[in-house]
Amino acid sequence: MSSPAPDAAPVAPRWGVEVWLVLGISLGQSAIYSILSIADKLTRPQPLNQQTTTINNSVTPDRPWLDLSYQIAGIVFPVIPALLALYLLRLSGDRDAIGFDLRRPGFDLSRGVGAAALIGIPGLGLYFAARAFGFNTNVAPANLAENWWTVPVLAGLAVMNGVLEEVIMLGFLFARFVRLRWTPWAYVLTSAVIRGAYHLYQGFGGFVGNLIMGVVFGLLYLRWRRVGPLVVAHVILDLVSFIGYALLAPYTDLF
Repeated sequence: MSSPAPDAAPVAPRWGVEVWLVLGISLGQSAIYSILSIADKLTRPQPLNQQTTTINNSVTPDRPWLDLSYQIAGIVFPVIPALLALYLLRLSGDRDAIGFDLRRPGFDLSRGVGAAALIGIPGLGLYFAARAFGFNTNVAPANLAENWWTVPVLAGLAVMNGVLEEVIMLGFLFARFVRLRWTPWAYVLTSAVIRGAYHLYQGFGGFVGNLIMGVVFGLLYLRWRRVGPLVVAHVILDLVSFIGYALLAPYTDLF
């Protein structure tokens, strides 16, 4: 027997419980730690724009084989909450409705490239403006030791981020908020605020930039009804950020 349509189904306690549990082991947890991180940064003697936030760091740079093992673990395990979200969506009959599949690759790729350009260019300007006004730290997004596997690992991290964030923040949350009978704007804004919160460790520029990104991505998801293009867009943004930084940072003080 097929599942009832979300707008006809009764509001069951399980929908809210699933939201709290998935967020609690993934991006909601990240948001809490991010708030603690910005509190730490704001209570240091140095101004915010004189502090550096490093991400994608080497763990054991003197032992490349072990460092690679850590990096692979850091790619694989964060994807598990997204897999859990997909599993829960499948149980409720919502899995196919989020558009995370290979049925429209041309659409996903073309729309994803456009969305990445829409967000990426203004976002870079916002980042530099926030740093100039003292609202953001200097973000160093790629700090792996130089090895043959450095670029593939950075690419893997970009894919992991895109899948984790968009599957949960768009596909899963929106499907569950529909079940909970939230209005479209309520779940667009809630998802965007959570997205901004787990980037707050970068500074207030990171929060605002990702809040705007969350609103734009949420509206595009409502229009396209597919997570695929937004995963593509997110992966492109992170590829440019991670690999571009790794290639250009040694030759410029812009970052």
